[in-house]
Amino acid sequence: MTTRTVLLGSSVHDAAQRAADILAVLLPRTGNRLPAGSSRERAALIEVLRAHGETPPIEISAIELDSLRQAALELRQVFTAGDVAVAADRINGLLSGRAHPPRLTAHGGASGWHVHVDGNDEAPWDEWFLTSSCLALAVLLAERQAPPAGICPSPSCGRPFVNVGRGSARRYCSATCGTRERVAAYREAGRPARP
Repeated sequence: MTTRTVLLGSSVHDAAQRAADILAVLLPRTGNRLPAGSSRERAALIEVLRAHGETPPIEISAIELDSLRQAALELRQVFTAGDVAVAADRINGLLSGRAHPPRLTAHGGASGWHVHVDGNDEAPWDEWFLTSSCLALAVLLAERQAPPAGICPSPSCGRPFVNVGRGSARRYCSATCGTRERVAAYREAGRPARP
């Protein structure tokens, strides 16, 4: 039995980061070279789940992988929200009809107590992923009063990221992408205009 964690204590940021990391594996983008449905994609997804505390064995069928990819496409709507109200509406829309009343579970003693909003401890992967991710992103939005996540606008990247800092919302997934884009804009501004 795989223990699917959601929010262990103060790990809201971890659950939101898990959502971003899963989106980075499952969604097509410039930096993602994993063919959809491939064994490499499945292996990368399992590695992300392990890195975020899921216990082996982690088995994901081709049908489950397709369902997870669809859930990732839906969750991407939150990451592309332009402002806090749009992000809140999208989170509410995704939770509506999918989320169940919050419940505490310890997976029969296999983990610490944490909150789930999926149907039960054996809910399908896509239901668990979508509801737990939306719960974590909703908490971040409420804490910061700002969009909880974004998609890096760098044409060479497009990686999903979460906004967990106290300052203004991040624009890029990393300082590296931000610097690369500022340097490119500076160079472009210094070029003579074409006739």
